[in-house]
Amino acid sequence: MKSAVENLNPTRVRLTVEVPFEELKPSLDAAYKKINQQVTVPGFRKGKIPARIIDQRFGRGAVLEEAVNEALPKFYTDAVNEGELNPLGQPEVDITELKDNELLTFTAEVDIRPTIEIPDYSGIEVTVDAVEVSDEDLDKSVEQLRERFATTSPVERAAAEGDIVVIDLEAKVEGEVLEDGVATGVTYTIGSGELLDGIDEAVTGLEAGGEATFASELKGGSAQGKEAEVSVKVSEVKARELPELDDDFAQLASEFDTLEELRADSRKRLERSKKFEQATQAQEKVLDALLELVEVPIPEKLLEEEINTRKHNLEHHQLGQMGLNLESYLQMQDKTAEEFDAELKEQAEKGIRTQFVLDELVNKEQLSVGQEELTEHLMRRAQSSGMSPDQFAQAVVEGGQVPMLVGEVARGKALAVVVEAAKVVDDKGETVDLDDEEDETGETVEATSEAVEAPAGAEAATEAAEEPAESQEKQDKAES
Repeated sequence: MKSAVENLNPTRVRLTVEVPFEELKPSLDAAYKKINQQVTVPGFRKGKIPARIIDQRFGRGAVLEEAVNEALPKFYTDAVNEGELNPLGQPEVDITELKDNELLTFTAEVDIRPTIEIPDYSGIEVTVDAVEVSDEDLDKSVEQLRERFATTSPVERAAAEGDIVVIDLEAKVEGEVLEDGVATGVTYTIGSGELLDGIDEAVTGLEAGGEATFASELKGGSAQGKEAEVSVKVSEVKARELPELDDDFAQLASEFDTLEELRADSRKRLERSKKFEQATQAQEKVLDALLELVEVPIPEKLLEEEINTRKHNLEHHQLGQMGLNLESYLQMQDKTAEEFDAELKEQAEKGIRTQFVLDELVNKEQLSVGQEELTEHLMRRAQSSGMSPDQFAQAVVEGGQVPMLVGEVARGKALAVVVEAAKVVDDKGETVDLDDEEDETGETVEATSEAVEAPAGAEAATEAAEEPAESQEKQDKAES
């Protein structure tokens, strides 16, 4: 077999492969054997039909087609290895010549990983926010804890902001009550903004048994986006009572004996949280600075697949779980479809460029992934997915996604190498030490998810094709 590589552009090549017919003989023998098991010819036992009879009855072209189909993946893979290529996705295969007992020639066009030169990144310098915990931050944190220990009790008075009301709702559009527009016994905190626009004004001032009507645009359901007339009836008003901020509260809400000790611990937690945020900010800025240093051509098909996958995931998974569609989401975000598409393309491009650059860094720095590192990453991914570690691990193994997780860990380590080499200062000019920063849960900060996780559609696209795609011309030539 002989092969040649033609660079069509920095991310796409055309392989031209010539295969002497004798190298097709094993596949030809396998084709006769397969057809033997599938057909019946009078006068011959199944599996014992001579090759010449198969040629007479079913045509030599059918045998050649079967043989070529069986042989192409191996010849394509051999040509890829010979050319030292890193293919992305399935190739487009075209049989250019098939001469019986003489020669098979085919071409295969495929996207490849671009060649990337990683420049000296030791001069990267970024500025991040300084870690500061103000008295206002501390008061807000303690107040949030206080809110968790609030109690409620029914009151016989008009509802006011901050009160909890139990309400019944009925929505009409063009005078007709919607099938999914009736709800009873809904608990709502006035001023939370968690229900329909206009409901706060409608229920404020109502006592138990009071009713009101207001107009609002529906956020979900069968009439999503339409203007509705909503009737609301208050069946109960409850007041929220917050505990006093004293030592008794500290003992109720924590392991501390005094409010002073509780506030001191809260300040430490806020400092750890802000340091974690600072470290994440540093990683993101260092990554952006690194990407600016590197020229990364992007395969058009890979970019198209990534955009489509991200859009599909948003529409059918994330928005679907919230009862929204893309149109209502764009309205909430105050974006046009064109602005959304431009942002999606920018995100997809950055995701692909990030993966390519960090993967190249993994090779350059000869980084490896240990079993313990992989297990820790798997645990984190399982937690974020809402699955148990065992369930997530099983899904990963069954889906053949272990290499993807290994790649994520390796890319995280590659980014850590760059961050370590970079100079990070805060907005006060102080040098920031990012070693062993932990978040409020005690987890050591690692590379951002955008950096370490594969692009949404990259799982299939970055795997070398096992079977080249068939072409109509191949079939036509084989049949001839």
